[in-house]
Amino acid sequence: MARRTDGVGDADIAVGYARAQAPTSYGLVFVLVVETVGVSFMLVDVPVAHLSMLILDLYMVFLVLGLHAAAVTRPHVVGPGGLRVRRGAGLDLWIPLERIVSARYDLRFPHADKSEDGVLEVAIASQTSITVELDRPVTAISLLGRRTEVRTVHCHADEPQAAVEAIRKFLPVNTDQ
Repeated sequence: MARRTDGVGDADIAVGYARAQAPTSYGLVFVLVVETVGVSFMLVDVPVAHLSMLILDLYMVFLVLGLHAAAVTRPHVVGPGGLRVRRGAGLDLWIPLERIVSARYDLRFPHADKSEDGVLEVAIASQTSITVELDRPVTAISLLGRRTEVRTVHCHADEPQAAVEAIRKFLPVNTDQ
């Protein structure tokens, strides 16, 4: 609510990614609010059903707002220690700088049904805009605990060119970019 960012230190650079999903999130909230009002009028003569649906609808409104707030307050982080790729509260991948071979702007629209081994797609609004390649794998752990070894990370940033420059700024000078 106060737009605080989580896990961004003084020497770190926050890289936002939530702007692309904001119209969808707020549009869904609007539709849910309209549905809540409509269902409340339809069920006014059935108090138990009215209360149950009101609670469920309000829960959904706050859930969508909370998911968007998590994306806003938990940005990707670039710092002297490494790159932290996040997607709300569902993914938090730490990549040490010494493992990054290259970082580049690469606008992609990945397909969910076509996944490659060793590639992590962190798409926001069905797109990624940055590709980070690693010299050796890092382990990505999903929200439910599934472990995946990744050598390439495709993620989205609101300002991808600035994010790539921030990553390159912290890379060792002898690294091929």
